[in-house]
This record gives sequence, structure tokens and C-alpha cells, in this order.
Amino acid sequence: LERNGQVFYLYNNVERIYSVARKLSEAIPYARIGVAHGQMDRKQIEDIMYKFYSGEINVLICTTIIETGLDIPNANTIIVDNAQNFGLAQLYQIKGRVGRSDRIAYAYLMIPEKKQLNENSLKRLEAIKEFTALGSGYKIAMRDLTIRGAGDLLGDKQSGFIDNVGLDLYLAMLNKAIQKARGEEVEEEETKTNINVPLSSYIPESFSDNDYDKLALYHELYDVSTKEELFDYYLKVTDEYGRLPKQVEALFDKKRLELLYNLNLIDKVSNVRGIFTVTLSKDYSDRMDGLKLFEYCNSLSKDFRISYKNSRLTVSIDNQKENINKMLKLVDNLDKLEKHED
Repeated sequence: LERNGQVFYLYNNVERIYSVARKLSEAIPYARIGVAHGQMDRKQIEDIMYKFYSGEINVLICTTIIETGLDIPNANTIIVDNAQNFGLAQLYQIKGRVGRSDRIAYAYLMIPEKKQLNENSLKRLEAIKEFTALGSGYKIAMRDLTIRGAGDLLGDKQSGFIDNVGLDLYLAMLNKAIQKARGEEVEEEETKTNINVPLSSYIPESFSDNDYDKLALYHELYDVSTKEELFDYYLKVTDEYGRLPKQVEALFDKKRLELLYNLNLIDKVSNVRGIFTVTLSKDYSDRMDGLKLFEYCNSLSKDFRISYKNSRLTVSIDNQKENINKMLKLVDNLDKLEKHED
């Protein structure tokens, strides 16, 4: 106020906000104080904000109603009461209400004794203190991801839509939606939904508690386009992390099937009524040596069932875990079972 500036005092409790305003009026009698919160009607809020904008009020006691859309160039200070109760991105947004001109601005985040704060609250406050430069929004978002975690999108509790399509297809569909929203031309491709493997595939907490590592693995695995690239990436991951959890192994298994599907070597992978079935494409079925296929299936398990319908070979087995692994081994070696002309 001595610099002829204005102050936001954020107190996010409507029931007590007028009590706080009264105490501040008594403590700072020369301050011209106003109150704004979301339970006021539109006309009242407009009047208060106009008085603050015009300088008639120089201290605004408010809730998070000021989080977005306000530009008060003369506001040079914001005080956030009980800052530990706000999210990281929210604090960053609130802090941006000041410093919107050439005036030096200050943001004071008021907290109780540190011993009363949990670990995540301290991390959020440290991040806000660390990222003060212009354009820090992305860094704040990534730090927020690290603190809060990416949620069940990367875990074992996926449900509904994301659980049905898987993370890689979800990311591809999301990317297309973003391109369309931006008005960019999107090349329409056939959505590959014919891969249904009865395996729990995700990156568990035991593999890595760092969501950056998880996202990197998902993205790099999604970008793999050949069987050779997949093998090299598998060696890289096992070299870095050691023996992989069964859920991560399942991610690589599913990717192998997807590569064959993308090459039009497999028409469908299904899991219906406890039966795991792989249907080869018409072209690949023609290239198979039926006797070799039968003998190799028989060497893996007596439970394999082979049929030929609509010019396509179909291999089925009960979807027990050990049988699924045998099916994946079969698929991995299909190229060795093709006919060879003398």
C-alpha cells in the first residue's frame, strides 16, 4: 500500500470471510477494504470489482473467485491464507493475479507450522517457490504430475472406456481429437480394436513409482513399429530395470500381437467365453504349412484347436495363464512355419 499498489487477500472460506475483513480493517485502519466471493450476486461482484479496478478499494478480501479472468495492473501483492489447501496448478494460477504490469509484485503463501503439513503440501509449496520464471506453467504441470501421480490411467484400476481400448489406442485417439480441435487435417485410419488379450498389462508401482518413467515406457512402446525394434527395446528395458513384472511382460506380449495385426498377418485376437483365439489373415493362412503348424502346436500343448474357415486359419486354446503364454510363443514363431518352395 505504501507503493500505492493494491492487495488481494485470498481467504477461501465464505462463512468467516467477513470476520477476517473486519479484523483487517481494525488492524489496518487506513486500508480501503472490499469483499468478493461466489455467493454474492452478479451485480454485487461487478460493483466490488469495478471499485477495486478503479482504485476506490485497495485491499480485496476474496475467495478463489479471482482465480481466472482478472487483470488488475496496479495489484502488486497477493496474500494466500492457508496456502497448503490449494493444488499446485491452482496456486500457480492464483499467483498470476499480480505482477501483470511493470511493477514488482509479491505473492505471500501463508501456512501453519510446517510440522502440521503433510509431505505433498510441502512439495507443492516448494515447487511454487522454485518455479517463478515466466512460462513455468509446463514445469508446474509436470511437477504436479509427479506429486499427485498420473492416477489410474497408468495403474491397474482402469475402468470404462480406457480399460476397453488400452492406453496406447487411447493416446492415439486423444491426439486425433486434439488435431481436429485445432482445425488440423487428420488422416483417418482404421481403428484397430481386434486385439483382445486376456492379460493384465500395465506398469505396477513395484516397477517404478516415477510417472515420468511409466509414461516414457508407454510412449516408446507405442512408437515401436517392427518386431526387431520391439526386441531391442525389450533388451534395453530389462537391462535398465532387471527382471520385468508379469504385467510389463504382458505389455510387450500385446505389442507383438499388435505388430502382426498391423502387418495384416492377423485378422483378429479374441477372448470369448474362456477361449483365447487367434485368427490369421487370408494371405498369412495361405502361407502357412498346415503340417508344421499342427506339429508345433502339438509340441506346445495338446489343448490347441486348429480350424479353417472362410479361407482363414484359426488357433484356439482355453484362456488359462499358461495357455496364453503358449499361444504367444506360437505367434512369435509363425514365420518359421511358413511354406518354403524348393
